[in-house]
Amino acid sequence: MENTYETMNSILDAQKKLFIKEGVPSIDLRVDRLNRLKAMIMDNRYDFVEALNSDYGNRSKNASLMTDAYTIVPEIDNAIKNIKKWTKADKRSSNFPMGLLGAKSYVSYEPLGTVGMISPWNFPVNLAFGPLAAIFAAGNQVMHKPSELTPLTASLMKDLCDKAFDETEFATFLGGPEVGAAFTKLHFDHLLYTGSGEVGKHVMQSAGQNLVPVTLELGGKSPVVIGNSADMKVTAKRIMFGKTMNAGQICLAPDYVLIHKDKKDEFISEVENAVKEFYPSIKDNDDYTSIINERHFDRINALISDAKEKGADINQINPSNEDFSQQEFYKIPPTVITNTTEDMNVMHEEIFGPVLPVVTYENINEALALINSKDRPLGLYYFGYNKDEEANILNNTSSGGVTINNVIGHIQQKDLPFGGVGPSGIGRYHSLDGFKNFSNQRAVFKDVGFKFDKLFDAIRPPYKGSIEKTLKALLK
Repeated sequence: MENTYETMNSILDAQKKLFIKEGVPSIDLRVDRLNRLKAMIMDNRYDFVEALNSDYGNRSKNASLMTDAYTIVPEIDNAIKNIKKWTKADKRSSNFPMGLLGAKSYVSYEPLGTVGMISPWNFPVNLAFGPLAAIFAAGNQVMHKPSELTPLTASLMKDLCDKAFDETEFATFLGGPEVGAAFTKLHFDHLLYTGSGEVGKHVMQSAGQNLVPVTLELGGKSPVVIGNSADMKVTAKRIMFGKTMNAGQICLAPDYVLIHKDKKDEFISEVENAVKEFYPSIKDNDDYTSIINERHFDRINALISDAKEKGADINQINPSNEDFSQQEFYKIPPTVITNTTEDMNVMHEEIFGPVLPVVTYENINEALALINSKDRPLGLYYFGYNKDEEANILNNTSSGGVTINNVIGHIQQKDLPFGGVGPSGIGRYHSLDGFKNFSNQRAVFKDVGFKFDKLFDAIRPPYKGSIEKTLKALLK
C-alpha cells in the first residue's frame, strides 16, 4: 500500500479512536509493550547488524551490536523498573489557607495519544527504539517514519514491528522525502524528529500548521576543550574513539578541538598513535565504517578541500599508506585540520564525518569566546582536572549536555535527559525526563469542601470597599 497522506491518516485515525474507546493504557499493557520491544531487538540483533552493514557498504559489526542493540536495553529496563513510580500522581502544595482546610493539588501524567517519530540513518535502530522506551512508558501509541538512506534496516524494522505490534500500537511507514513531508502534516499529538537542523526547520514549520508540539534532536558543532592538566594520551584515545565511531557520523561527535598552543603538537602526535592502534589499516578494515553514501562522501571531502584551499594544513592519518582514490566503499581516513580560519566551511558546518579541526588558544577565555560565537551545541566536552577551569567552562557556555574527560558519554547514562538547546534541539528524552516529555502533565486542583464555602465571600461581589487587606493576608 502506498504511504500517501490519506493512508497514513487512516492509521492515525484508527489509533486515536482506539485510545478514546479503551482509555489510558494500563501499566501492565505498557510493560508488555516494552518487553515486546526488548525481545524484538535482542532476538533479531544479528539481523539488524547485517542490515546495517549492507546499507553502509561496510559498518563495523561490533560497533553496530553495541550501539544499535545493547545500548538500547538499559533504557527499556529502566522504564520497566520505574514506570509505576513515574506514573504516580505528583503531589504539590495548595495555596494558603486552602491546603490547611483540605484542598489538594497534584500533577497527573496522562498519555498524549499518538506520537509521530521520524528517525535518522546514522543510528537507525538506536534512535528509533531508544526514545520509544519513554514514549511507550508514557502510554502513547506511535507512528514511525524511518530514514530511506538505510532502506534494508528500515524494511527489517517494519517487518519486525508489524509482527510484534498491532498497527494501532505502532505503525511503520517506508518511503522517501515525499512520504516524510506528508508524515509531518499529520495531526499527531506530538512529533519527534531526529536529524539535521535544516530539515528540522521544515519539520517544525509543517507541524506548526496543526499546532503539533515537537521534540527535535538536531546536533551541531560540539566542541572539545582540552586543558593543560589533561593526560594527552588518554585524551587523544577517548576523543578519537568517539570521532571514528561510525566514521564520525554521530550527532554528538566531537566536532572541533580547542587546545593550548603549547600542547597542540603533543595532542596531534597522540591522535596519530591512537588511530594507528585502533586501525592499523583502514581501506579493507571491517572495523572502520564507511560514509553512508556518495553524496555525504563528496560533501566531507569538499570540506577538506575548502579548508586546504584557504590555507589550512591537512593531516590525513593513513597508517598503511593505502590508496583511497580507488575503493569499494566510501571510506575517509581520520583527518586532522590545523591552521584553520573562520571563513572555512569546516568551521561553521556540522562535519558529520571523521574530520577533526584543531584550534589553538593562549588563554582559555579565547576558547570560550569561539564556542559562544557559534550556535549552542548538542554536546560540550572538557578534558582536564582543573576545577576552576572546569567551572569557568560550565558557567560561561551553554549546551544540551556535557561530558567531562570523555566524549558522547552523557547520552549513554540511562538516568540523564538527552536533548539540545536552541538550534541543537528542543525537548528531552530518556528516563523520567523522557516520560514527562511525552506525557500531558495535567494540573489537578481539588478545592475545599462545600461547608467552607463562606470563606470565599471575602473575595466575591458585592464588594464593600477594598479587598486589599484580605489579599495581603493570603500572601503571608
